[in-house]
Amino acid sequence: MPTPQEFLATVIRPTLMAIDLDSTAAEQLLLGTAMQESDLVHRRQMGDGPARGFFQMEPRTHDDIWVNFLKFHPELAAKITKLLTSPGADKIAELEKNEQYACAMARAHYFRVKEALPVADDIDATANYWKNHYNTLQGAGTAAQFIAKWKKAFPQ
Repeated sequence: MPTPQEFLATVIRPTLMAIDLDSTAAEQLLLGTAMQESDLVHRRQMGDGPARGFFQMEPRTHDDIWVNFLKFHPELAAKITKLLTSPGADKIAELEKNEQYACAMARAHYFRVKEALPVADDIDATANYWKNHYNTLQGAGTAAQFIAKWKKAFPQ
């Protein structure tokens, strides 16, 4: 289990740079997402649900990103494809085992949202952005949980 700081340095930052979608706000959003969704521990959804990887992306969401977004953004799609362990890799399995691919897909998910990313270091806004655009109103997670996990990892 990586620490949040290790995950940021070894997975999130290099991945965002590789796909040319890096910013402090994006780093914080993705790190908070992974901490909230999986505690950087669970690679499979608890209760045998469909979500996979530290970002707990569901296969339906993954496939929708490819069909309805990346298909129309071929440069980004090519950069994300380069993160696969092999050209013909099973992409759903990659969500679970390939942290960089999972991170890139989570960033693509957020990139297709019309609303701009929250300002860096505004963790309340970041938590609400995650809730509204990733976990959704139907999801069990709360912005308060996201904030609490962030404050535990990064006490002031």
